[in-house]
Amino acid sequence: MQGISAQVNLSRQLKGRVVADSVSVDRININNITSKVLVLTQSDGTFEIEVKNGDVLVFSAVNLETVRRTISAIDQVSGNEMQIRMYSKSIILKEVVIAESSITAESLGIIPYGQKKYTAAERKLYTATSGGGIDGLLNTISGRKAMLKKEILVEKKESNLYRLEALFDETYFTETLKVPQDYVKGFLYYCVEDNALAAALKAKNKTLVMFLIVPLAEKYNQLRMSEN
Repeated sequence: MQGISAQVNLSRQLKGRVVADSVSVDRININNITSKVLVLTQSDGTFEIEVKNGDVLVFSAVNLETVRRTISAIDQVSGNEMQIRMYSKSIILKEVVIAESSITAESLGIIPYGQKKYTAAERKLYTATSGGGIDGLLNTISGRKAMLKKEILVEKKESNLYRLEALFDETYFTETLKVPQDYVKGFLYYCVEDNALAAALKAKNKTLVMFLIVPLAEKYNQLRMSEN
């Protein structure tokens, strides 16, 4: 029995694969905290690491829940491939507060509290349509209302673009989503045209944004390659 036990505890190369739903499994950290060996997964989630019976492996990534796995004798049997399932990490976005003066039109009593606030484009549209009569008719004929509505849409897309840029580092787009650096800006514009992703950005739901952006990146890369 001693001879068998000693043989089981010999170090060997363990092969395995990390799987995760709708999330990239490239370059996930696999740390053998017993032997202090660290490796990264390949683009398809496969990995290979030296282990022995009783070692503890820790699988971690910024956007995934950490997984711990203790190596057992059965894991060391030649031909066995370890499969690790990881799940997206729930990330609650903190509210971004911009320091500014506390003096507002509401605090001065100019407008009531809780009144709807309009963007510059929305104020122009309100002015163009609220007068009625001949002015409203002329504005409709001239197409000014249609132009102002387009202006509002542009404002919203620009706002979503800034939010998307603030959520991720450029390396997330280039390394995780595999979008070439020269195409990242174009990909961001492509993303904000998607209604579902725009709604997730407005709701500040980073987890949903990460879920939606992966298939968008795949479609964008396919379109880019077909055009080339």
